[in-house]
Amino acid sequence: MSRTTRYVLTTFVVLLIVAALGFVYASPYIALDHVKKAADARDAQTVNEYVDFPALRSSLKEQIAALLTRRVDIQKNENPLAIIGAMIGAALVGPLVDSYATPDGVAAILNGIPPHGDPGERPPAPEANANAEAPVASSGATTAQETPKQPPQTTARYRSFDTFVVTYQHGAGDARYSAIFHRNSLVSWKLVAVDLNG
Repeated sequence: MSRTTRYVLTTFVVLLIVAALGFVYASPYIALDHVKKAADARDAQTVNEYVDFPALRSSLKEQIAALLTRRVDIQKNENPLAIIGAMIGAALVGPLVDSYATPDGVAAILNGIPPHGDPGERPPAPEANANAEAPVASSGATTAQETPKQPPQTTARYRSFDTFVVTYQHGAGDARYSAIFHRNSLVSWKLVAVDLNG
């Protein structure tokens, strides 16, 4: 084998390795793009490929329960009836979680509209997510949050080799929340959790 042939072969192998490493590094960004497009289109089959719904449901339940607990802690000194409100809110956690552990809920989460833990809350209708219009109520219940008028500031980064976090914030003083993806294989990722504390 000539020196030129060895050089060309070595260069080709190095370029192939660099391209493979680049693809592995970019894989969560690609997964995020695919799941967001699928969720916005309500393509349930594709969303199922990118979302671990049992893990997401468990995370939402934990996060919303913690959110309600924090509210009670803040309000209990001001309003003794806050405990009763908390019990009612706790009873509504299940339906709220079920409504967000759906393609509609995933679309809302990935478009900057997280659950707020309000009674009767549902993710906005598909048109509201796509066009950032006012949320549409389901089953006579109203959503307490306002749909953002402009897209949130979004940052995406690796937290570790197997964890990728997308953080959303609408303004400097607004609350942040994060969507958490875990590596499912070398280049496959799934949405598994939401952190409502940012």
